[in-house]
Amino acid sequence: MAKTPNEVRKLAAESGARIVDLRFVDLPGIWQHFSLPVKDLSDDLFEAGIGFDGSSIRGFQHIQESDMLLIADPETAYMDPVLEIPTLSLICNVFDPVTREPYTRDPRHISRKAEAYLKSSGIADISYWGPEAEFYIFDDVRFDQNAQCGYYYIDSSEGAWNTGRQEGPNLGYKLRHKEGYFPVPPADQLQDLRSEIILKLEELGVPVEVHHHEVGTAGQGEIDMRFGTLTKMADSLMYYKYIVKNVARKHGKTATFMPKPIFGDNGSGMHCHQSLWKGETNLFWDEQGYGQISQAAKYYIGGLLAHAPALLAICAPTTNSYRRLVPGYEAPVNLVYSQRNRSAAVRIPVYSKSPKSKRIEFRCPDPSTNPYLCFAAQLMAGLDGIQNKIDPGEPVDKDLYDLEPEEAEKVRSTPGSLGEVLGALERDHAWLLRGDVFTPDVIDTWITYKRERELAPINLRPVPYEFFLYYDL
Repeated sequence: MAKTPNEVRKLAAESGARIVDLRFVDLPGIWQHFSLPVKDLSDDLFEAGIGFDGSSIRGFQHIQESDMLLIADPETAYMDPVLEIPTLSLICNVFDPVTREPYTRDPRHISRKAEAYLKSSGIADISYWGPEAEFYIFDDVRFDQNAQCGYYYIDSSEGAWNTGRQEGPNLGYKLRHKEGYFPVPPADQLQDLRSEIILKLEELGVPVEVHHHEVGTAGQGEIDMRFGTLTKMADSLMYYKYIVKNVARKHGKTATFMPKPIFGDNGSGMHCHQSLWKGETNLFWDEQGYGQISQAAKYYIGGLLAHAPALLAICAPTTNSYRRLVPGYEAPVNLVYSQRNRSAAVRIPVYSKSPKSKRIEFRCPDPSTNPYLCFAAQLMAGLDGIQNKIDPGEPVDKDLYDLEPEEAEKVRSTPGSLGEVLGALERDHAWLLRGDVFTPDVIDTWITYKRERELAPINLRPVPYEFFLYYDL
C-alpha cells in the first residue's frame, strides 16, 4: 500500500498507469470522480489540492460559493481492477479553498472526526467494523414515472416467476421465494460472478472472508469483508459497491443495493458488526456476561436502541428502507437485543468463544446509506450509551414474531417511514454533535435534502397498487 506521494508515483509507474482518477463521496453516499493524465500526478494533488464545482454535488454548496478543493489521500491509492485503460484510483478529502479547512459536509471528514472523538473520549482507542452489505443482481430492469404512467419491471433468470417462461430452453432451477440461502449451482447461477467480484476486491486491498447467495430469489447475494477501522471500512464499502456494480455490468447484468426491490421476498440489509478496543483489549468481552459481553457493551447497545429512531434517519435513509423494515422477512424490526436471535435489532453473535471475536451486530442499517455517516452515527450513539450508562433492558431470546400480546406490547418497533425517522433525528441529535463530529449544518442539510428531494416527490406521485385499491371508488 502506498503511504506517501512518492510511493503513489512509484505504484503508478510500476503498474503502467495512464490515468489518475480522483474520487470523493457526496452527502447521500454516491462516489463522484474526475480524471487526469498520469503526468499530472504531482505533489500538488496531495498538498495544494485541485478545484471542482461544489454546487453541482448533491448536499454540498450553493452556486454563489461553489469553488471547492479535493486533496488526495495517498494511502487510498490502488490500480482500478475493472477499467480497460490502466487507471490509478485515489480517494480524496474535500476542503474549503478560502479557509483551507476540511469541509464540514464531507462525509469522509465526519468519519475521521468520529475516530478522533473516540480516542479523545478515553473510552477506547479504536473501533472495528464489519458491514454485511447485501445486494441483488438482475438481468434486466426498467422503470419510469411520468404524468400518465408509472411502473418498474425487473427480471432474472433465477427468478421464481420464470419457471414457465419460454427461454429456448428453460432449464429450470429457479429459486423459490425465500429459499436462496445456500443452494449450490446450478440453482445458484451467480457463483462465478461473485467469485470474480471478490478477486477484484482483493486486488484493491479489500480482504474478503466469504461470499454466498442470499435468501431472496432472483440473484440476491452477500460478500463479507474482513473487519477494519471505521474510515478504512467505509472506503472499502465504497469500493465494494463499485466493484459489484461494474463486474455485474461487464457480464450484461445489473446490480442494486436498493433495500427492497422485490415485493414478497427478503430485502437487502447491511448488518453492522462493531467493537471497541483499548490497546490489545476488546472492551466488549466479558466471559461471565450475557452472551459473553461486557457492561460497556451493554451500555453501547443501550445507546443504539435509545437513539434508534433518529439513527435510522442516517442508517436506513430512503423511503424504500421502510419497505424492508417490516415483520416477516427476517427484518430486525424489534428494538431489543439478543444472542443469536436475528429478529432483534441488536444481535450478539456466539459463533466463537474467543475474546478477540466478541462484538455486537446492529441489524437495522441497509446498504442505501452513506457508510461514512452510518458508521460514525452508530459509534456516536454507542458512546452516548456508555457515557450516560443507558440500560438496554433485559435481552429477549424468544421468537419475537410469536410473543403473547401482553409481551409484544412492551417491545418497541422500528419506525415505519422515512418521515418518522427524519422527525426523530430533528428532535434527537445532540449526541451526534459531541466533539464537533456532526455539525448542525450537516444535520439540517441532511434532513432538508431528504424531505425535499426524496420524501416530498414520492408523496406527490401515485403508485400502481393505489389503482388496484382505489380506482373503482
